[in-house]
Amino acid sequence: MSGRPLVSVLSVLLLQGLITSSSPSKGVGVNAWGTPDNVSSRLQVQVPKSLFREKGYDHREALFGNPPYGGSIAQNVYYTDSDFCDSSSVDPTTGYPTRPTDPATGKQQPWSPPFILMIDRGSCSFVQKVRNAQHAGAAGVIIADNLCLCSDAACLNMVNETFQNCQNAEPIMADDGSGGDITIPAFLMFKQDAHGIIQEVKVKNSPVQVEMSWSLPHPDSDVSYELWTVPSENVSKEFQRAWYPIAQKLGKRAQFTPRQYIYDGIKSRCQTSDGQNMCFNMCTNGGRYCATDPDQDLDHGTTGAEIVTEALRRICVWKHFGEQDGVGATYWKYITEFLDRCDSDDFFSNKDCINDVYKHSKIDGKRIEQCMEDSGGLSSNHVNTLLEREIDAAVRKGVVVLPTMFVNSAAMRGALTVNTVFNAVCAGFQDGSEPDVCKTCAHCSGVAGCVQKGSCTSNSNTSPSGGSVSKKTFGTTLLMMCVLFGVAAYIHWRKTREDMREQVRGILAEYMPLDGGENEDYNPMDFARSGQSASLIS
Repeated sequence: MSGRPLVSVLSVLLLQGLITSSSPSKGVGVNAWGTPDNVSSRLQVQVPKSLFREKGYDHREALFGNPPYGGSIAQNVYYTDSDFCDSSSVDPTTGYPTRPTDPATGKQQPWSPPFILMIDRGSCSFVQKVRNAQHAGAAGVIIADNLCLCSDAACLNMVNETFQNCQNAEPIMADDGSGGDITIPAFLMFKQDAHGIIQEVKVKNSPVQVEMSWSLPHPDSDVSYELWTVPSENVSKEFQRAWYPIAQKLGKRAQFTPRQYIYDGIKSRCQTSDGQNMCFNMCTNGGRYCATDPDQDLDHGTTGAEIVTEALRRICVWKHFGEQDGVGATYWKYITEFLDRCDSDDFFSNKDCINDVYKHSKIDGKRIEQCMEDSGGLSSNHVNTLLEREIDAAVRKGVVVLPTMFVNSAAMRGALTVNTVFNAVCAGFQDGSEPDVCKTCAHCSGVAGCVQKGSCTSNSNTSPSGGSVSKKTFGTTLLMMCVLFGVAAYIHWRKTREDMREQVRGILAEYMPLDGGENEDYNPMDFARSGQSASLIS
């Protein structure tokens, strides 16, 4: 069997049903794992009061976009009955509630920003819908689910659905791989709840105001955060490079835990009942622990088994050089050295390269290798306790997308950038208990530079709304412009004066008499040569 089909089979088994909005997920939903979504977001209807609920509305957050942690969006809702899949057919003059007609166009007035747009689920991915809404000017998006859960009898009775038209598991608003450009937040609202809003704006033609808000749990004056990734995952690599000095500045009050996402080979059917490894070099321990091949070619490049090996190595590095203080300066040094020296197909699993990383990170390599072996090793059909722990933790957390960051056990949504993670971690502290670095750099556009310099410079400082400049920068720029225009005006004045003087000399030379009268020593050009010392009228 060739490598490429095998990789495709494993990928389908592991990821099928997680990223489309057109059909309900048949895989494991968040609740099916027995864990709540645990994102501290809130969805509430403020207007009309008849739709207000004291505890807010149950919903699911998108795994893409950039929520404003610690903030909220409270705006009027427009409902569109377009599927919002084709960007060329998006028309902001449609939808509900209806608006006055614009005499110039004969159409309704367009949606007045800022607004929250409600869109029906179906026909294309969540990402595509939200992207088109963002381009249309929406500040946030609510996707109205189009199916009831089969277990929700109240929903089925309310909308007169049958069990043939229901979904067995809750949908996951996952990123389809192209959601990196989306900056607005999005929620999925269950069908029976969204039905009430649609009735209000479409049938009653009444305004509805919805509030989308975000906060992070504040258990105490410390924050815990963890990053789920794998050594081959590219998105988190640059983040890990840049986060090293920031983790040290946050100190022990921000407790970090690195997590490695390992596929359960038994559940993925890579190990047969008689212990045979059906996924070959994608797995270790006889098919128990697996990772997808990054280039989807089993014959070339880094293999899944090598990724599992490096993942276990990093777990052991953290166990001995980070777990105790939660900062892990030596761990971060190891990550940086590995990315600089061994992060390529030729050196990823090269023992000499790994030893070189140990040396430059000041790590006792024998101690790490012994940790890997003591946990169960990576050969034969043996259970590895450290890898089992990671698999169990991933199930409890409900991790389905990599990379994923949790702050105070709440899944952080949006792009994995230094600014996003830093602001989320700082928002996790109790008010007034945040470290000084959070107070200094929380609203900086360049957090890494601010942490390094110890201050937020004028060209990196920004307000929460973004795009502003400091008074000092504005004043300096204005002064420089005034000086520039002043110098230009002076040069122009001098040039104009010289041109006029030359013209006067020419006129006098042409029309003044050539003889000097009684004064033989007088020369008519003396006047021209005298410049400003002679007057034209006296």
